[in-house]
This record gives sequence, C-alpha cells and structure tokens, in this order.
Amino acid sequence: MSDLNENLLMKSDEKKPKIKMERKEGEPTSAFKGASWAALVIGVSAYLIGLFNAGMELNEKGYYFAVLVFGLYAAVSLQKAVRDKEEDIPVSGIYYGLSWFAVIVAISLMTIGLYNAGSIILSEKGFYGMSFVLSLFAAITIQKNIRDTQVARDRD
Repeated sequence: MSDLNENLLMKSDEKKPKIKMERKEGEPTSAFKGASWAALVIGVSAYLIGLFNAGMELNEKGYYFAVLVFGLYAAVSLQKAVRDKEEDIPVSGIYYGLSWFAVIVAISLMTIGLYNAGSIILSEKGFYGMSFVLSLFAAITIQKNIRDTQVARDRD
C-alpha cells in the first residue's frame, strides 16, 4: 500500500514543472548570500556567548560588546565608502578617511584590549579575536551582497 502512495506522489511531482529563480547578472548566488549570513550569525553568536560565559567584570564585557558593535558599523561604513568611490559616486574625503580611521580604531581597541587582559587565557583571546574578525568580514560581505543584488535588479 505504501508503494502505491509513493508512486502516486512521485508521478504528481514529476508532472509539475520546477520553477527556477533566474539570477540576474552580477547578483550573488543564494548559497553565497546564505553563507555570508551564516558567518555573521555564527561569529556574533560565538562572540556574545563567549562574553556571556566569561568570568569578567561587567564593565569589561561592556567594553568588548561596544568594540564589536563599533567594529561592525565601521566595517560596513568603510565597505560602502570604498564601493561608492569605486563606482564614481561622490564620497567626501572626510567620510572616507573617517571610515578607515574607525576600522583601524576598532581593530586596535580589540587588539589592545585582548593584549592587556590579564584575566583571559590565551585560547580565549584567540577565540575573541577570530570571532571578531569573522563578524567584520561577514558584515562586509553581506553589505556587498546587498549592494550587488540592488545593482543587478536596477539594471532591468
């Protein structure tokens, strides 16, 4: 009996044409978009779970959280400024310079904070550093994917 039901299901599925979403030229694939979002969620989640479970003072946890948020914003801002400049969209020199400065400051604050953290063992420092870098990279990639998708759809 189950074989009969399976055959009926298979036959009805075979008759339906599969709808394929057509990707625009220059638009990132769904797999790449998904991988970018997954990297951001994994990076930020790992960082925040690590902070939650850390035996640090609350003000230290706040410092590392603020550095993460600042770094994510700075990375997206820099990616936008660089992309705008590359596409001949006007970008003021002050904004472009501040974007670079903000990214450098965020990375420096993370590096200096981890270097001077005596209560954190070396493996935890590496964990925070890697999840921070993964999160920044993912934020830049997501911004790029959004921009590429918008440009590809605007062409039509």
